[in-house]
Amino acid sequence: MTGPLVVQSDSTILLESGHPDAAEAAAAIAPFAQLARTPEYIHTYTITPLGLWNARASGHDAESVIDTLLEYAKYPVPHELLLEIVDLMDRFGVLVLTSSPVHGLVLESSDTALLENLAEQPELQGIFGTRIDPGTIEVYPSERGELKFRLLKLGHPVADHAGYVDGEAHTIELNYHEAPSGAAGSPDSREGSGGSGEAHESAGAAGGPSGGEEWRLRPYQEDAVQTFMRGESGVVVLPCGAGKTIVGAATMAQVRTTTLILVTNSVSAKQWKAELLRRTNLTEDEIGEYSGAVKEIRPVTIATYQVLTTRRKGSYLHLELLDARDWGLVIYDEVHLLPAPVFRLTAGLQARRRLGLTATLVREDGREDEVFSLIGPKQFEVPWKEIEAAGYIATAHCEEVRVRLDRSTRVAYASAEGEDRYRLAATSDVKLPVVRRLVENHRDQQVLVIGQYLDQLEELGEELNAPVLTGKTGEAERERLYEAFRTGEISVLVVSKVANFSVDLPEASVAIQVSGSFGSRQEEAQRLGRILRPKESRQAASFYTVVAAETVDEQFAGHRRRFLTEQGYSYTISNA
Repeated sequence: MTGPLVVQSDSTILLESGHPDAAEAAAAIAPFAQLARTPEYIHTYTITPLGLWNARASGHDAESVIDTLLEYAKYPVPHELLLEIVDLMDRFGVLVLTSSPVHGLVLESSDTALLENLAEQPELQGIFGTRIDPGTIEVYPSERGELKFRLLKLGHPVADHAGYVDGEAHTIELNYHEAPSGAAGSPDSREGSGGSGEAHESAGAAGGPSGGEEWRLRPYQEDAVQTFMRGESGVVVLPCGAGKTIVGAATMAQVRTTTLILVTNSVSAKQWKAELLRRTNLTEDEIGEYSGAVKEIRPVTIATYQVLTTRRKGSYLHLELLDARDWGLVIYDEVHLLPAPVFRLTAGLQARRRLGLTATLVREDGREDEVFSLIGPKQFEVPWKEIEAAGYIATAHCEEVRVRLDRSTRVAYASAEGEDRYRLAATSDVKLPVVRRLVENHRDQQVLVIGQYLDQLEELGEELNAPVLTGKTGEAERERLYEAFRTGEISVLVVSKVANFSVDLPEASVAIQVSGSFGSRQEEAQRLGRILRPKESRQAASFYTVVAAETVDEQFAGHRRRFLTEQGYSYTISNA
């Protein structure tokens, strides 16, 4: 055996990053193993039950996982680990929720002893009804989501085949002929009307269609929709810029029912609306926005997570939205950012089809199990590099530029603690000349400078003579700056975390990250995603992270890049 993997009995995998087959092996284990640490020469992956169950739900079986490990292993794979993989993956499908015409919602199992044991578990009391036979037990319909969540916690995933209500019928069709740019009801995202850059890039390998041209779903978008329709609830994972919005629209056209779309913010709501007007036969009157400023309930309603989770005196103010129509489909945009209260609300939506859209299932709060049990398992995923190779997203060069703190900052850093310590390192003035040099090196390109701390961003704005956009920037001014950046009037834009997602800036080709949300992997993925829209020139994108060497800033940067390394992106390390 000469492979790049050392597979260990504690469910960890060591990957020799310098091995000739390292990239191939990393891609092969990505569906079921998660990258945990990325030092220079040995990368550590972990195999978890949830990872195996997600792999099983998306079409991988125990045999294919074991074959992959055996193929790339340097040493014999521990037999006990292989048995554990088989045991865990075989659990998926042992417990099945179905609908009986006589008894309603029931839980079935071929393992009658397991079902008997579960019926006696304290955690499951109040969920089960009458035991019908040794392999079948009634489930209270209102407890459908709670049952799946609690059983997953006990180590037993449930395959939900109970079906879904059709919802209120509403005809939705894709419009494969775009109206000319500027025509009523058909905004062009490159003309600043708010269309999603993701969907705008959804037609050809060399960019999206221009006004009036025909477009078609990409092959992987068609596959994503058809895979979802077979399972009817679950998560589709696609890179930023790969057209997740189009997948949502195409799913709506398949289901043809009233749809509730939950999004991260009002900007995203407007982009979804513009794209649905552009890509479907829906009209303005059929699409409602339900946000802080607007409360419209229509056959297709786009609501923000924030308004749905608004509480007053302990009560959610807008829960009536969930019952306002007989929704047949609920779409969760950026499901990796789903607020905790929405999980509880989603437990009551189990009779509705649910589609989660995301670039990464990684959640920094560790609630991936709630996504699995309440939204649904991962049903479809395409590796970032595979879509890049097809020309649907731009290639990207990632570089970590390390700077050394000056003496006075090092002294202050040594005595600081907690968040103060990170802030001192992340916002050090020694980063300013490095950022200025990187901007000058890309003077002919559209550059985003991204950071976490407002005072640092203001300082960078002055240093670069560039406008600064933060959460405090009014919506009208925000849109003006975005439009100026799209048209090239502004070539450098300094932005806070408000630009991490749901921002249509297809011309951006350089991102310089100066500080972040500590070690957030999802944030790293979103920030790289800002520059992955294919460019007409086909030039590669450049993603820089400027970090203070030998500090927690460097440690957090290492943690942040784990997900992208797992997707096949390599980081060049350089010293300023």
